[in-house]
Amino acid sequence: MAGSVLLLSHLALVGWLTLRPLDVMWVTAANLEPFAGIRADLALGPIEAARRIGEGLMLLAPLGILLPMAGGRLTVSPWASLTRTVASGALLSLAIELLQTGVPGQVVDVDSLLLNTTGVALAHLAVVPAGRARLRRRCGRAGSSSGAGRSHGRRGPVLRENTASQGAPAAASVMHRVGAAR
Repeated sequence: MAGSVLLLSHLALVGWLTLRPLDVMWVTAANLEPFAGIRADLALGPIEAARRIGEGLMLLAPLGILLPMAGGRLTVSPWASLTRTVASGALLSLAIELLQTGVPGQVVDVDSLLLNTTGVALAHLAVVPAGRARLRRRCGRAGSSSGAGRSHGRRGPVLRENTASQGAPAAASVMHRVGAAR
C-alpha cells in the first residue's frame, strides 16, 4: 500500500515537472539523434554536464525501487524483476516524451529517454536485490521462531492441521483444504 502511494506521488511530481507549459522566448529543436544532447552537455564543462546528465538519470530513478515495492513480491527472479522494471520505466519515459510534443515550451529529447531508463535500471540494481534478500532473511527468521504449526505463505501465516493422527481420507481432505486456501 505504501509503495503504491509513493509511486503515485512520484508520478504526479514527474508529470508536473515534465508536462507543464513553460513560458519561454524560444525553444530548441527536438533532439532525435541518440547521444547528441549528451555530447552537447559534455561540451559545456564538467559541472554543467554532471548537473544535466544527473537530472536525466534522477528524474525516473525512484521508479526502479517504487515499482517493485508496489508489486510487493519477495520471491521473484532478479532478471525478470529488472526486465519488468526497466521496460516499465522506458515506456513511461517514452510516454512523457510523446506527450511533450503538445506542451508549449517542452522539447522532445531522445537522450532524456536513454538517461531516464538508465536511471531506473541503476536504482533498481543498487537497491532492490539487497532489499529483497534482507526481507527474505527477516521473514525466514520470523517463520522459524513462530512454531511448527505455522507456515508463512505468500498471503501471510497459514495454520496447518496435524494430519499424523488422521486416516488417509481425512488427511487428503485436509491437504485439499490447505492447498485451496493458498
